[in-house]
Amino acid sequence: MAQREKELCIGRKKFNMDPMKELRQEEATADTLKQFLWSFRLPGEAQKIDRMMETFASRYCLCNPGVFQSTDTCYVLSFSIIMLNTSLHNPNVRDRPPFERFVSMNRGINDGSDLPEEQLRNLFDSIKSEPFSIPEDDGNDLTHTFFKPDREGWLLKLGGRVKTWKRRWFILTDSCLYYFEFTTDKEPRGIIPLENLSVQKVDDPKKPFCLELCNPSCRGQKIKACKTDGDGKVVEGKHESYRISASSAEERDQWIEAIRASITRVPFYDLVSARKKKIASKQ
Repeated sequence: MAQREKELCIGRKKFNMDPMKELRQEEATADTLKQFLWSFRLPGEAQKIDRMMETFASRYCLCNPGVFQSTDTCYVLSFSIIMLNTSLHNPNVRDRPPFERFVSMNRGINDGSDLPEEQLRNLFDSIKSEPFSIPEDDGNDLTHTFFKPDREGWLLKLGGRVKTWKRRWFILTDSCLYYFEFTTDKEPRGIIPLENLSVQKVDDPKKPFCLELCNPSCRGQKIKACKTDGDGKVVEGKHESYRISASSAEERDQWIEAIRASITRVPFYDLVSARKKKIASKQ
């Protein structure tokens, strides 16, 4: 697939993804903008940038009525977020803007009124802790693997050795479960092949809406998986089971259904179907 076609494919997927997912949090504007910008490169011409950002703002407001007074608010705030990200994380910028300057930048943009300070604080903290950038076109990353995932979204994962819960971006595709620290990461923090695993609901005393991945035929043994450690080295996973928490019972059940479908899917039918189409196209 040509690079341009790949970019368009990613862009369509990201732009048309489930709009309600993760959009009820205050930092949703930043998260959604990150994914929109990550999906392809903004063009150089101002006219095209304007049209693309206008489309983003319109789509966001359509899916989230009541968050902003108008699409203009979302449009301006989105550009403010882009500028804030550059100011906070570009090594060539020495003057790091404080939160107060970000507030000042956005005064009166909500049809003459100010956005809630708490909302701006959450946006500021999100960009400060999770910078975003557009990946380079080096052709060596795993982007192509995640074109059409079976499911993706934020979940909490319980650590294997250190039992702490951490928020991770999960992608389910090709009978594997990948998790990332940020949505814009080019490489996953961990990969869990789903071969021979099972998934089920489980009660946890500390987190609601949990599911668990395990190997029912090899209880007590580590699941075949890998992750990157703090030094960036790829190491074997330390989990005998993976416990994951969703934000609702509905979301948990949807993940369980998707994972089960991925585990039980027989790939031969897809291969045969693809080959039949290839043959038919030559006739």
